[in-house]
Amino acid sequence: MLHGMTETPAARLLALLELLQARPSASGAELAEALGVTPRSLRRYIQRLVDLGIPVDSERGPYGGYRLRPGYRLPPLMLSPDEAVAVTLGLLMAGRLGVRTAEQAATSALAKLQRVLPDAVRGRVRALEGALDAVPPTARAAAVDPDTLSALATAADSAHEVTLVHHAADGGETRRLVNPYGVVFHAGRWYLVGHDHLRDDLRTFRVDRIRSVTPGGGRFARPADFDAVTHLVRSLAGVPYEWDVEVVLHTTLDVARRLVPPTVGTLEAHPDGALLRIGAVSPDWAARHLTALGVAFTVRRPDELRAALRRLADELRATADA
Repeated sequence: MLHGMTETPAARLLALLELLQARPSASGAELAEALGVTPRSLRRYIQRLVDLGIPVDSERGPYGGYRLRPGYRLPPLMLSPDEAVAVTLGLLMAGRLGVRTAEQAATSALAKLQRVLPDAVRGRVRALEGALDAVPPTARAAAVDPDTLSALATAADSAHEVTLVHHAADGGETRRLVNPYGVVFHAGRWYLVGHDHLRDDLRTFRVDRIRSVTPGGGRFARPADFDAVTHLVRSLAGVPYEWDVEVVLHTTLDVARRLVPPTVGTLEAHPDGALLRIGAVSPDWAARHLTALGVAFTVRRPDELRAALRRLADELRATADA
């Protein structure tokens, strides 16, 4: 049976048309099973297609079925070559966003796109699909439920409150009333940014930890000029760590900003370059991360970072001598 948007008559009608285009010939039983309808309902959908001017031929008998009249094609989808490339790239990357069923849906959408594109553009789309690939920047996070993502996005767009059941990292669950301001994809994870009534403050929730979403009846006013992406980046950079590190990078502030993402730490101008503040799980982690930047720096704090840098230097020297 087809899954997704096949619950309404209009959606089933479109799904039937797609099935007839994808299969040279299909029996009534096969089509009815794929759509999740009775054979009698299928005949009504077939008649609706015929009434719309779509030539569906029926073959009677025990091995009969339905097919689109040979040579019939839907009118071409009028996309420019650049538009077709943009749509194709979006569909190719959709399966990498951690949304369950997105990869399967993107593959199906690409097949539909190719069937209705003009011949000249179709070749370009097929070349992209066959040759392009990408290495994700991070390991794929836990998948998110598409219904949860859709419910949060709808509530944020319409400024309606939602009630969440949130599963925390320590295993506990809480029920939260939230004003959803935006849903953001960052570094392999989806996040919800909004006002949490329980804490009476702005909060960021990982969507893969949200167990259920119940739309509420209350409306809210989104803060003027609020940017969910900016808030998320700042909140991730401000996550408390065991070690607070301050160093002066001996380079320009512009170069430092290209080297250090805003989610990693904060930067500000300094007479000797750029002052970097980051949180670290350990002095040894900070030592390796800072040396990987490839610029000279001076440690301001903590003293344990200097000791970690000496250990790292001894390790590298031993490796070189070996």
